Amino acid sequence: MKIIVTSIFVQDQDKALEFYSEKLGFEKKHDVPMGKFRWITLVSPEDHDGTELLLEPNEHPAAKEYQNKIFSEGIPATMFGVSDIRKEYERLLENGVKFTMEPTKMGEVTIAVFDDTCGNLIQIMQQ
Repeated sequence: MKIIVTSIFVQDQDKALEFYSEKLGFEKKHDVPMGKFRWITLVSPEDHDGTELLLEPNEHPAAKEYQNKIFSEGIPATMFGVSDIRKEYERLLENGVKFTMEPTKMGEVTIAVFDDTCGNLIQIMQQ
């Protein structure tokens, strides 16, 4: 068994698609109409057949509450791995990404956290 799709709640699918593709550099894999929403997935340009990130509308009240609560508590909604966190941090800053935590060594790993502008904090980590 392997993970093929993981989702992240977003407030606006179009805004999220723009942020995750243009600012972060993920590539759109699927964009399929599903009623008033769409099935939008992105993949890493380094792994086109890898795990897909689904931009899930937070339309349901429980999804909104969950998203708002973890954001207000400073808890990242998900984590992405990077090979060089300093280089990635600088690239994202140049792309206008706002960080809530600069790269910080935590034991064996270094992490940083940014706001995705769609209701989530996202952590990047270098092992």
